[in-house]
Amino acid sequence: MGTFNSSSYGAFFLVGFSDWPDLELVFFIVISIFYSLTLVGNSSIIALSQLDLRLQTPMYFFLSHLSFLDLCYTTSTVPQLLINLHGLDRTISYGRCVAQLLIFLALASTECVLLGVMAFDRYAAVCHPLHYTTIMHPQRCHALAISSWVGGLVNSLIQTGLMMVMPLCGHRLNHFFCEMPIFLKLACEETKRTEAKMFVARTIVLVCPAALILGSYACITRAVLKVKSAAGRRKAFGTCGSHILVVSLFYGSAIYTYLQPTHTYSESEGKFVAVFYTIVTPMLNPLIYTLRNKDVKGALWKVLGRGTDSE
Repeated sequence: MGTFNSSSYGAFFLVGFSDWPDLELVFFIVISIFYSLTLVGNSSIIALSQLDLRLQTPMYFFLSHLSFLDLCYTTSTVPQLLINLHGLDRTISYGRCVAQLLIFLALASTECVLLGVMAFDRYAAVCHPLHYTTIMHPQRCHALAISSWVGGLVNSLIQTGLMMVMPLCGHRLNHFFCEMPIFLKLACEETKRTEAKMFVARTIVLVCPAALILGSYACITRAVLKVKSAAGRRKAFGTCGSHILVVSLFYGSAIYTYLQPTHTYSESEGKFVAVFYTIVTPMLNPLIYTLRNKDVKGALWKVLGRGTDSE
């Protein structure tokens, strides 16, 4: 028994997906492909946003932040998972575990807030097009982006700090990375007061941005319904629908994991649910936000030498 930052065991043992040994090779191949697509897709968006003047707008400014965030977000967990699946080393030191928990929570919390900011940006563009440049001027965009990063870091520091003072019993983590609900399962003492404090922090980071997103897209839907062109409505609904899909995957899986009581949390289910918000969503983001976007396609062809400045 000891506090989180003790060295009584020296390291934690990550179970990962070793309960399904026959599937580990399949998981390794699929996750490697998803991770590669995540790296290529998000890096491409960042590069294109910097190279093409047409993409230097508030929408792509936030999308670049999201892409950089997803690159860091997946890299904080996936390499460890691939090592685990390869069977080379299933242990992680206390120091690395604390760092992973802190970084992962900071990045995940930042993404929650940033997705809300991006929904507000789309609301301003669709519902107030004449005042869009005034509402989303560069100084405000930078302030919103910085607030997202700072908010995510503060939330992570609070929750990691609360976790570190809890005495833990055991060093076997039934997960593929150091995630907070697993540590609550290992707590040697009553955690209701700690969980209550964490629940408040999680609610602010998860529920408030989710409510902003729903409200923004409700207003966008109302505005789109007023569009006379059927083709315009289909295009707008198609774009909004794809955005809502990826946001629902991220928030739905995160809310399932972080807003349920510890005693009802299933470690086995939690591992598979975590795959969605750590691997699948970061891979889908670049596809969902750019697949039907002519500006991004034009910038890509231009960079590849198949476009012209007049495009």
